Amino acid sequence: MNATDSAASDTLIAIASGAVAAGVGILRLSGPLSLSIARGLGCPPLHPRHAHYVRFRDAAGAVIDDGIALYFPGPRSFTGEDVVELQGHGSPVMLRQLLGRCIELGARQARAGEFSERAFLNGKLDLAQAEAIADLIAAGDVRAARAARRSLDGVFSARVEEVGDQLVRLRIHVEAAIDFADEPLDTLGGAQVRTGVEQARAALARLLADAERGRKLRDGLHAVLIGPPNAGKSSLLNALAGSERAIVTDIAGTTRDTLRETIRIDGLELDLVDTAGLREGGDAIEREGMRRARAEMQRADLAIVVLDARDPDAGRQAVGDAAAQAARQLWVLNKCDLLPAWPQPAQADAIAISAVSGQGLEQLHARLRALAGEEGGEGPQGEFSARLRHVQAIARAAGHLEDAAAQLRHEQLELAAEELRLAHDALGEITGRMTADDLLGRIFSSFCIGK
Repeated sequence: MNATDSAASDTLIAIASGAVAAGVGILRLSGPLSLSIARGLGCPPLHPRHAHYVRFRDAAGAVIDDGIALYFPGPRSFTGEDVVELQGHGSPVMLRQLLGRCIELGARQARAGEFSERAFLNGKLDLAQAEAIADLIAAGDVRAARAARRSLDGVFSARVEEVGDQLVRLRIHVEAAIDFADEPLDTLGGAQVRTGVEQARAALARLLADAERGRKLRDGLHAVLIGPPNAGKSSLLNALAGSERAIVTDIAGTTRDTLRETIRIDGLELDLVDTAGLREGGDAIEREGMRRARAEMQRADLAIVVLDARDPDAGRQAVGDAAAQAARQLWVLNKCDLLPAWPQPAQADAIAISAVSGQGLEQLHARLRALAGEEGGEGPQGEFSARLRHVQAIARAAGHLEDAAAQLRHEQLELAAEELRLAHDALGEITGRMTADDLLGRIFSSFCIGK
């Protein structure tokens, strides 16, 4: 028996409820010794899916706590193994006593995420569903929780499998045509293959857009405030954060480094970064701040370009093409309260605000929600949670499919078949069908204990 098999045969134990005192605390056992350990604690014979009142006892027979024991026989359990849940009072002291007694009786303290890993390895969940458990636990609002719930229910996985099946059918067709290399592809159903490739490309594009939306819903929108000095970027950060997070002065170059703040706007999590003002010149420290600002923009989902409404053209000239490094841009004309009349921006994608008075911030909130995907795609009923690795895997699959289409145009069937295989393998990483053990370790290590 190798180390992996040995670990899989262990009986796990962990406190599955919160670390703070509560009315009820839960311990979870999973593995072949679950029932015998429960008997060692003083449990009567446990009937599947029935609640049993128990006085949990230590090795000397003294009562540790009283509560309820529930038995879920494998494979019809969360992990696919025999599972026993022990519910007692939520005292951290008593829960640790019960935990220690279970370890004395042969259980092993579970690693972070090991219960979900067992469920994945036993075929109860695919990898995307297992990750959705962690996303559901960490959800910061109802919308994020609903999206994670849909991923846990298999909505995202079904979309991935649907495109994967398309790629498999295309690959079978292309590899069959390789045996007739002397025949033109068009005589072997080439038109059907090309149509199928275009349909798969369109499906991948939709999946990528929806996964990116789900990634932003889970991770938040990464936005960078840029603009010339004294345009009011730091004031806007403070206004959005609702506190004095950034130093605000009339001195150009006050902000020398990036300042990061995570804020929530009507359910939207925003990872907002204030940056040094962009201009020519400045001392060595300020120039380093501007370099970091440009580097931050390359990683950003959105550049919020803040200009002084009294002279926006000079601000645009100072920013130059720096904003184009971000995936999207939102132009904000600040300090509008200093103008004789409230302006109507000439740009359709510009918003007039005053970070000091707060006027226009509601419109800015609405635009940020729209950019985060609130009004795009299938809408809340069709959303699912996704992670950056999912987005990257879909993007790689789309790239391989693009290459496959190019090879088909030149009738390089062997190369086209290989690109289709690589595209399918990239999608397989999402659900775990093609995932290496080290990737599993990185994913499950981020889970909480008892899940």
